[in-house]
Amino acid sequence: MKQTGPLKPLDEALRQLLQCASPLSDAEIVSTFDADGRVLAQDLVSALQVPPQDNSSMDGYAVRCADLEAGDALAVTQRIAAGASGEALARGSVARIFTGAPIPAGADAVVMQEDCKVLDDGKVLVQAAVVPGQWIRRAGEDIACGAVVLPRGARLTPAALGLAASIGMSTLKVVRRPRVALFSTGDELVMPGEVAPDQMKPGTIYNSNRFFLRALLLRLGCEVSDLGIVPDRLDATVQALSSAAHEHDLILTSGGVSVGEEDHIKPAVQSLGSLDLWQLAIKPGKPFAYGRVQGAHLIGLPGNPVSSFVTFVLLVRPFLLRLQGLTQSSAGSILMPAHFTWPKADRRREFLRARRNTQGGLDLFANQSSGVLTSVVWADGLVDNPPGQTIAHGDSVRFIPLTEVLG
Repeated sequence: MKQTGPLKPLDEALRQLLQCASPLSDAEIVSTFDADGRVLAQDLVSALQVPPQDNSSMDGYAVRCADLEAGDALAVTQRIAAGASGEALARGSVARIFTGAPIPAGADAVVMQEDCKVLDDGKVLVQAAVVPGQWIRRAGEDIACGAVVLPRGARLTPAALGLAASIGMSTLKVVRRPRVALFSTGDELVMPGEVAPDQMKPGTIYNSNRFFLRALLLRLGCEVSDLGIVPDRLDATVQALSSAAHEHDLILTSGGVSVGEEDHIKPAVQSLGSLDLWQLAIKPGKPFAYGRVQGAHLIGLPGNPVSSFVTFVLLVRPFLLRLQGLTQSSAGSILMPAHFTWPKADRRREFLRARRNTQGGLDLFANQSSGVLTSVVWADGLVDNPPGQTIAHGDSVRFIPLTEVLG
């Protein structure tokens, strides 16, 4: 893409993109078992308190602290297991109790079994100091009745599913999955399995972007329609876009977003809707497109695989999360020491493929070219390096762990 204007800063591009991502209004009811990764469409309000009553957090003995002052052994008058209901604790006695069992009326502490001695006559001698309230989980200390345990717009994690189940939710109302149409452009692209490596024509390459983009979309909870490879012809591109616009929220393309004679995304989209071509001030990933096609969003990614991967992580991922109602969707970063040097500054904001080492620092992949997909496989994150910034060994750098953005 020829330089036709100033490069757009990433933060500005993301802000503009998210302004266009109105959250989907449709929702559906799904089993709590099947809701991992989905986004809540309404506040989750508890109809009960958790725990429902005071209960023991240890295996041991429920006691009345006043009965222990004399230091005498006390008789065991009842046994209370989890799921059982005990009687009021008689004065001068203890109750054998197990983790999760309700505290009997009259008891005000639990003594761990390790701090007790069972005598030959069956009585129990407490051998440690006891204070009221010890080892008791109070009713409602986790969740109060009527509390919002998970807000609308929360993305459900395995722990969140357990929390929902703990208040009796067998089903959950969630935002419907974004429907995404995916296709690649380029006559040079060949699908693996269609042509053997030793029979590839000069100038052709296997379509790798299609595989990782589809996987990334699925990890974000999307329904993906894979429309394959579109030939480098304007009529074919127009037909593919028009077809994809129906029943899809987003059309995601890879390649063809430059302004060369064989880049047909721009004129095709403009014939059907509107398009903004952005030249981003990042490396890799300068060419980027956003538009609308007959009601559907369109995002065009660069064709180079690393550029396509990086722009997906930084821009497409937060866009899709915003469609699902999440407000905090951008990739987070942490400060880590660089165990490498980067002596040549770039005018663009750079995203360098790196990974953590056993010394608590970051190593850099040797080849940072936008066509080297092995760098993304090797790396476990991206160093977010500001424009005009060199890096010396030991400098603190911003690191975006890929584990934070790929799930």
